[in-house]
Order: sequence, then structure tokens, then C-alpha cells
Amino acid sequence: MEKFTEEETGSFYNYLPEGCQFCQQGAKLVLFVTGLCPKSCFYCPLSDERRGKDLVFANERPVINDADLLEEAKLMDALGAGITGGEPLLKIDRVLHYISLLKSSFGKEHHIHLYTAMAPDRETLEKLAKAGLDEIRFHPPQEIWDKLEQSPYSKAVKNAKDLEILAGIEIPALEGAEKVAAFAEKEGIFLNMNELEFSENNSEALLGRGFVLESDTSNAVAGSLEHAKTALSACKKAHFCSSSYKDAVQLRKRLQRIAKNTAREFDEVTEDGTLMYGVIEGETLLAREMVEKLLQELEVPKELFETKENSIEIAWWVLEELNEVIKEKLEAFKVRARLFVIERYPLEDGMVVELIPL
Repeated sequence: MEKFTEEETGSFYNYLPEGCQFCQQGAKLVLFVTGLCPKSCFYCPLSDERRGKDLVFANERPVINDADLLEEAKLMDALGAGITGGEPLLKIDRVLHYISLLKSSFGKEHHIHLYTAMAPDRETLEKLAKAGLDEIRFHPPQEIWDKLEQSPYSKAVKNAKDLEILAGIEIPALEGAEKVAAFAEKEGIFLNMNELEFSENNSEALLGRGFVLESDTSNAVAGSLEHAKTALSACKKAHFCSSSYKDAVQLRKRLQRIAKNTAREFDEVTEDGTLMYGVIEGETLLAREMVEKLLQELEVPKELFETKENSIEIAWWVLEELNEVIKEKLEAFKVRARLFVIERYPLEDGMVVELIPL
């Protein structure tokens, strides 16, 4: 086996394409261009909210217009974007538009790679190259892994290389992956492998095919790592991305970049890139007005709280200190309110990690 660099999270590689390098920094925006796809891969983890629906998302932000995409890229200081789906090339005009938009907005150095399960023809690849696509990752179906040289993917790989688009193959680490590695080695392209994972949407299909969990504390499929090791020993440009890496590093670093740019004066940014702050949630407008007046009387700096439509958000340490005073004030006027500290992802409608009542 070639000498590999091994990460603490279980990922290892002897070659990292540029798209993966930006991903490691948390600097890659995930641009989901459509949930439509002609394939029906049994391991597909796509959610019901996106599967089969022609929707666009930049990270978790719905994209209604170009401004939505550009704002999300700016919020995380994105150095690149990964275009995914569904099948992106079903919406080729949309893909070309977004590549051109990102390149014109952030410069030619803004790196863009695209995932596709299709083997696009020369004309399509020429359009992608002209728009500025830097890297393409083919995803051939498992049933043809042993005959890739005779498949349309072989010609697509050659055309991509000829057009100076960095080409590679990205697949889940499954039985037969070593045949894909041999093909990648022969073609001189890179191979990316992802540890197969159970998700809400693929668990039934995986269980039906005899797959089981690696452990009680992981979503990884037992045996996926071993298939990757076998395959990667045959390829000089190879990368294995572990399940734990995606959870422990990839998402956390992206959140940290976004949090750094979006945190208010009173938000605490945690090591995981989440935001912590206090919330005073009043059932009536009177409750919010009373609390706001009380904060002013107590000379709480304006930069340490913000009045929202249905609540007041405030530095959690200030709320903890004034917790009893606020409750007493409201109770004296028989006004009801909820006080709590919240930790959430720094995204639009970001997932709540923890909510602590006071």
C-alpha cells in the first residue's frame, strides 16, 4: 500500500483533490441544485424534503434568487463550492449559471467541483469547462464497477482531462471498490471513497441487503472501512473520508466560519461553531415591553440584547444574572414569560442543539 496520511477521525489519503482541501478547512459551500435524479441508488441518504423535488439550497439556506446564494457564500467566507444533488446535470443551464455567477462574484480562484452520476458527452463538458468548472467527480453505479473501461464513463473521463478539468471518481466504500481503484489508477485520475452510513432514508434498504452498523455509537456500516483499505492499496491518488470525519471536522469547521461572520456582540461562539445566547419569550407584547424597559433601567448595554417580534434575545450570562429579577417583575404584574438559554447552529433557522430553561 502507498504511504497514507491518516487523520484522528479515521480518514486517510495519499492524495487530496483541491475540492477536499477546501472541505477540510470548512471553506466549501454545498450547492444543492436539484433533488431530481434518474438513478435509484439503494444507499442514497437524501431526505424526503429534497428527494425528487426541484429545489435549490446553499448549505441549508433555500435559494430563491442569486442574492441568496451569494449571501450564504459571503457569510462563510467560502473559498469554493461543491455542486451536488440529486443529479445536477439534469439542470445543466442552472449549473452553468451558478458556476459563472460564483466565478464572476468571487474570482477565478473560487474553486468549483461538481458531482454527477452521469457520463456527460463532450459538448456538455466543453460548456462546463468554458463556464469555469475546476473539478468533476463521476459516480458510476455499482453494477458496472467491473466494466468501467467499456462504459461511457471512460470516454467522459478522457474528455474531462483533455479539457483540463480535474477528473476523479467518488463512490461509497462497498464491495467491488477495488475494481474502481484499478480503473482510476489506469486513467491517472483520483479516487474518493466515503464510508457508507446508515441514514433515515436508506436504513431500510441497507438492512434489507444485510448491512449492519459498525457499532452502537456510529452510523457507519460494518465492513465499509475494510473495502476502502483494499481499494486504496491499488490507487496512487486516493482518499477515504470516514463517517466520523464528516461529523467531527467537516461540519464543525464550516459552522465555525459561519459563526465567526454572523455572531452578534452577545452571542457566544462555542468550539463546535454553535451559538449560545439567552431568550426571554413573552406571551404578549406587554411582557416584551416590560422586559425591555427593565433592561434599560438596569443599564444593560444595548449591544447585549436584541428585541425580536416574539422575544428578546440577550447575552446568556446577563440573563442568568438577572433571571430572578426579571421573573419577579413579571410575576408582580401577572405577566407570563419563558426564560431559557439556547445553543443552535449559526444557520438560517439553525437546528437547536440544546435548550436550558431558567
